[in-house]
Parts: sequence; C-alpha cells; structure tokens
Amino acid sequence: MNKQEVFIIGSKGTPAKYGGFETFVDNLVSRRKNSSIHYFVACRRDLSDNKNDIYQYKEANCFNVDVPNIGPAKAIIYDVRALQWTARYIQENNVKNAIIYILACRIGPFVKHYKRMLKKYGTEIFVNPDGHEWLRDKWSYPVKRYWKYSERLMVKNSDLLICDSQHIELYIRENYKKLKPKTKYISYGSTIENSSSDSADLENWDKKNNVKNDQYYLIVGRFVPENNYQTMLSEFSKSDTKRDLVIITGVDNLKFFNHLKHDTHFDQDSRIKFVGTVYDQKLLTQIREHAFAYIHGHEVGGTNPSLLEALGTTQLNLLLDVGFNREVGRDGAIYWTKKPGSLSKTIEAVEKMPNSEIESYARTSKAIISSSFNWGKIVNEYESTFIK
Repeated sequence: MNKQEVFIIGSKGTPAKYGGFETFVDNLVSRRKNSSIHYFVACRRDLSDNKNDIYQYKEANCFNVDVPNIGPAKAIIYDVRALQWTARYIQENNVKNAIIYILACRIGPFVKHYKRMLKKYGTEIFVNPDGHEWLRDKWSYPVKRYWKYSERLMVKNSDLLICDSQHIELYIRENYKKLKPKTKYISYGSTIENSSSDSADLENWDKKNNVKNDQYYLIVGRFVPENNYQTMLSEFSKSDTKRDLVIITGVDNLKFFNHLKHDTHFDQDSRIKFVGTVYDQKLLTQIREHAFAYIHGHEVGGTNPSLLEALGTTQLNLLLDVGFNREVGRDGAIYWTKKPGSLSKTIEAVEKMPNSEIESYARTSKAIISSSFNWGKIVNEYESTFIK
C-alpha cells in the first residue's frame, strides 16, 4: 500500500520547544492514528537537538535546513529552502500525490514556481494562513505590505487553506472572493491539564517571585503591542484588587518596555510583576492552575494556543472581547473591552464573585476544550483531510 506523504513546512522543528506551530506538529506526528500517512517535517538545524540531515522523530522523518542569520528575512529563507528540499525529494524519489502543508503565508511570491514544477507529480499545496500577520505593530510598513502581498499569493496558489479559526476562514473567503479559495476549518488543539500534585519547582518559583498561590492574576504571551499590554497594565493599576498581576513573557523589546513604563507607571505598582519566561510545561501548568484568573489581551491572529491552555487549566478567564477570543471562550469566559474602565471594573466584579460561580465558569471552559479542541479530535480531522 502506498503511503500518503505529507511534507510540513513552517514550524521551527521538533520536539516542540518554541510555539504554537511546533506544538501542533508535535501532536500531529506523535498522535498519528492512520499508518498510511507518512510525515516529513522541516526543522532548522541551528535549533535541532539532532544535527543529522534526516532523522526520525516519533512518526515522522525530520529534515534539517541550514539558514543564514539575516534578521527578519530568516523565516522566509527557511521556508523557501525547506520547499526546495521537498521539491527535490519528490522529484528524485518520484513521489506521487504528495501534500505539502505550509504553515503561515511567508513565501507567497515563490509558491507558484514550485506548484508548476510539481504538477506532473500530482502534488497538492495546503496552507495554514495563520493570523493577520500584516497587522502586527512590530513590522515596518514595507514588511506589512510584503505580508499582505504574500498572503494573497499563498491563497491564490494553494489547493486548500486550512484555517484554525472560523474568523480567519471567513476573512479569507470574503477578502479573496475573486480567487474562489477552497477552505476548511480545523481548530488548533489542546488538552485538559491537571497536575496531580504541586512540585518543588512550583514552590521555588513562588518563593523566587514572591507569589502566593491563588492570589494572582496571570498573563502569558508574547511581549508585543497587539497583545494590549498597555491596556492590561493601566487597567490593573486602576483596580482595587489586593492580588498580584504575574506576567510571564520575554521582555525582548526594551523600547516597548520603557514606553509602557512611561505611560502606565507600572513600576510604581508593587502588585505588578514581570517574572520572565517559563519553558517547563509542567511548571507552567501548575502556575496556571494556581492563578485566581487569567487575563488575555490578544487581538491579532487566529486561535491562540495560550488561550486554549488557560481555558483548560485556569478557573476564571478574562478575555478581550474580539471574535477570535469569543469563538473559543464562548460562555466559559468573561469579556472586557479596550474602553477605559472596562477591565478594571471587570477585575473588581470578579473579586466579589462567589466560588460557586467561579467553579461554574471553570466547568464550562474545560467542557469546551474537551469537546471542541482536544488533540484527538483535531488529529482525526487532519488525517481525514490528508487521505483524499
């Protein structure tokens, strides 16, 4: 029986150590149920634990790609070189009817060339359009224009766009109607996390950061303006809560950090604590479990992994009221807007909320994750899509 070869391009590599796409790929290959599917996964050699050209990882063959360190264009070069490797492999091994699944819309100007090259092999190109990358504040105007142009070409030259957000699917259909894109919604996945017992690592983390269990609000997310740190910091400072605000993020943008300090004066509020990053997933799960509430300010993008993780662990979730967050949180979360006073009043309201109501929100959010976003369901949907 011939294998259905699926080549995945766009994640940094396996095992998952970096972000959403990497976690998705890790789950896709490790939870594979249909043995007729065979995965190839592009990995950056500089980030791989295994430096061999090709190596086995769970149910996939990983191939390392060398990428020069050239700044923001590095990700584009990485995807193009991974696509070159894939095209060469398909040609040299006469692979028929392969699927190339490209994560994000970085390489639109290059896709048409490879699509033509591989047409006689029956190769199909699937694309995950991710979120609205061209709206992110971190990009300069020329880079934003490139992202939008690249997105259009990825939509034009793909055989199927797999959207992990219903709002992204609607955006693709409406904005590229003339291209008649073929789309499918398959969400990102998650799990219901529940650590059996607190670890010594959690106790050490609590002491190091002067944090008391169940006495803090939590933010986890990239340190970028579109995640609305300014609103969250200023609104938390306005609130009268006695609890802390613990922020898990890498402060890699000092200009933005200083701008926030100047505008919000968060450094004068002893409740607000930037505690750096946490890469230990077990520890991060325990930190989420012991938060009084999670505050989510993400505004740009599709289904956010950190939101799914919070809904599966933290009892109370306070989300910015945008479509991306509503479609995930549904009735299992409380919503706030960027209007002055909205979040601070929400914080003060949940402080007075009875435990029975908090527990009701927790049950609802976990049920949403269990029924709609569990990895088993997501993997089944992908495998049925790959097997034509």
